[in-house]
Amino acid sequence: MRIIKLSLVLFLITYASQAQKENKYIKDAEVKRIISTLAADDMMGRSSMHPEQIEKATAFIDAEFKKAGLKPLQGLKGFRQEFPVTKIDGLETAEVIVNGQVIPKDKFIFMSDNDEINWKSGVPVVIVGASDTFNPNQFMSDSTNKIVVLDAAHEAKLSGLKRFLSRARILSTPSRFKGNILFVSGISSVENYSVKIKQRKESFKMTNLVGVLPGKSKPDEIVVFSGHYDHIGILKAVEGDSIANGADDDASGTTAVIALANYFKKLKNNERTLVFTAFTAEEIGGFGSKYFSQQLDADKVVAMFNIEMIGKASKWGTNSAFITGYERSDFGTILQKNLQGTAFNFHPDPYPQQNLFYRSDNATLARLGVPAHTISTDQIDSDKLYHSVNDEVESLDIKNIVATIRAIALSAKSIVAGTDTPTRIDKTTVK
Repeated sequence: MRIIKLSLVLFLITYASQAQKENKYIKDAEVKRIISTLAADDMMGRSSMHPEQIEKATAFIDAEFKKAGLKPLQGLKGFRQEFPVTKIDGLETAEVIVNGQVIPKDKFIFMSDNDEINWKSGVPVVIVGASDTFNPNQFMSDSTNKIVVLDAAHEAKLSGLKRFLSRARILSTPSRFKGNILFVSGISSVENYSVKIKQRKESFKMTNLVGVLPGKSKPDEIVVFSGHYDHIGILKAVEGDSIANGADDDASGTTAVIALANYFKKLKNNERTLVFTAFTAEEIGGFGSKYFSQQLDADKVVAMFNIEMIGKASKWGTNSAFITGYERSDFGTILQKNLQGTAFNFHPDPYPQQNLFYRSDNATLARLGVPAHTISTDQIDSDKLYHSVNDEVESLDIKNIVATIRAIALSAKSIVAGTDTPTRIDKTTVK
């Protein structure tokens, strides 16, 4: 009995000491400073599609990583991990003539990743009648060129596709569209045609921020703490406000990454190497996390704590969060074990219909077998501020953010120390 009591006392003393460190090193005022800076109007909504709208946030995180005393990732001279991208931003020139008639621009859509086309003959024509099934996705993987003539009954779907293709987008590798497809409505047949189209393209660089705390006894084993710092930029004004500040999405997660970098640097006891990453381009397809995953050996990454939208209390109230893909590894079980004796609880994702496991940067490394999960508190099924100009710091609960960061810090202790290793995710089960 005395031995049991002594063990309990030692546990409580150890826990109290650890908790004191979280309270000491992760403070409300510092968290509010960081998130208020990232979500300020002068950050212009942090759109990764527009370098001028995200550079100020990039520079701020770069400075924070330097101030925290992190080291650059091997192969980099600093914390900026740059990679080239090409953006398609609409049609530069377009002339479509069918049966001797000029087709108005609102009656055709060009679906392609190529620079330009010049068709006068030899392109197959597909007629989609009113009673035929039309699904634009069926043409994306088709590697042949086509002119697709659509009955007016399908114009609603055509307008949806037009909205998608009219937005600026980044070319992906491999290409999303295998061939060149021209959709045309308002005609019934094609006897002859002349099609000249050139797309507007722009090349520039995107930037992740990556900082490292080398491990003491297990430097080749890596634990990643991440969040995305991009958002959706400047939108159509609502009551005079056009800046989508992205305070919760995901300045809150990026704030957590910076706060955790400072915390673990001050502890100086990480046996495994810790990598702190602020990803770009999550909002437009996860291009930042994809590039990051290609720069390191995924087999050496033992866990990924991806942090996304922790600015408001979860559906269970305060002192709680959920983990996406909870059932895919024992990552969540380990975290909860390390929180024994606290009021904080990690739950499985309560929104499976939202497909959240695939909607953040964890998915890229999960596809490589990494126990990569997203931690969140957002009530995504009822969050009216999501992707709006009203996602501002004033809408957040700073204490909820602080409590969640402290819980992540404490729950990660055995993984950071190298005494726990989450089971790998089965790559064959990840889409």
